[in-house]
Amino acid sequence: MTWHIITGEYPPAIGGVSSYTQLVAEGLAAAGDAVHVWCPGETETGGGDANGVAVHRALGQLTSADLRDVDRQLEAFPGPLRILVQWVPHAFGYRSMNVGFCRWLWRRARRGDRVDIMVHEPYFAFGEGGVRWTAVALVHRLMTTVLARAACRVWISIPAWEVRLRPYFFGRDVPVAWLPVPSTLPAPRSDDVEEWNRSAGAQELRREARRSASLARQGRTGLVVGYLGSYGSYARDTLSVVLPHVLRDAPTTTAVLLGKDGGDFSQHLIAANPTLLSRIVTRGTSSPACLAADVEACDLMIQPYPDGISSRRTSAMAGLALGVPIVSTSGHLTEAIWAEHAAVRLAPIGDHGALATEALRLLSDDQERHRLGDRGRELYAQRFALGHTIAALRRAAELPCASPS
Repeated sequence: MTWHIITGEYPPAIGGVSSYTQLVAEGLAAAGDAVHVWCPGETETGGGDANGVAVHRALGQLTSADLRDVDRQLEAFPGPLRILVQWVPHAFGYRSMNVGFCRWLWRRARRGDRVDIMVHEPYFAFGEGGVRWTAVALVHRLMTTVLARAACRVWISIPAWEVRLRPYFFGRDVPVAWLPVPSTLPAPRSDDVEEWNRSAGAQELRREARRSASLARQGRTGLVVGYLGSYGSYARDTLSVVLPHVLRDAPTTTAVLLGKDGGDFSQHLIAANPTLLSRIVTRGTSSPACLAADVEACDLMIQPYPDGISSRRTSAMAGLALGVPIVSTSGHLTEAIWAEHAAVRLAPIGDHGALATEALRLLSDDQERHRLGDRGRELYAQRFALGHTIAALRRAAELPCASPS
């Protein structure tokens, strides 16, 4: 098969969709398919990279002129084309209101191309901002309607998106299927030299995290509690309460803050809790392999989400894939699979005390903590691993496609 993946971001650009798109593109290439990625960029760099993916940085600013230029480049390929769009409305320019881009996809579909849409996020919700926010939310729904007219199939990162999308299909019977987002960090392989390096990195992190004066004086070592994420307002507010609680009640435990904004948050946390200075470690931005080592070094991850843990959260997937036990929040976007498989410990959104209590229980019970990590890894392998994504995309690509409306 030949795939044309259209995305608003791709490495070296940093972002969840960027990492996910690279993972899928390289997975399809590894399965033997020809893969072309079309993304924004200042220069055209077509041609295969080391992993068999041809990257075309031809979308520019996604203006009408840019899209006409992409049309001309696409004509070099025998049609009809198989197009897979990584949809996040704010990734395609025009202050997230690029109706013209959606109409361009619809025209491609009308000309015979097969257009599949992978919806990472559908649109802005009403009632979360002022007049401009409401206007953007309305335009997003118009864009959703145009995409639905073009789509052969719609993939969704969480099941909850289907309920939100269907009203804007206006009766068109578009197949919708759940395609969970896998971890974007490398999986450990015991027979790989890089695995040795990751293990060494994990041990280095442990030594750094436990090199606190207070623990050294006591001659003791403790466990490592980690958080990986973007440090949005909900995570910051929650961790500001939960982490000091956990560190006070588990006095030999160290907290590791992973991600590019971990340093800023640690300063805030230490300013409010100066006695925790020696027990908070930050790692900043690093390569995927080093970040995997950092996650793997943790004995427990505390991952609060404002809408609950769900299968679109790559930070949670990273912990699951590496067998690290997770304590998280349960909310309106949390799928039933998390409770059914008991793969993580959950606390209600906003209940900081319950979140801290679940973390402390696991820190005090080595066997249960290890069992939880094993259950998480098993669930990831069964339902979320990249192989399931690649297999689902390739199976669906062989199915007939309804004509665009």
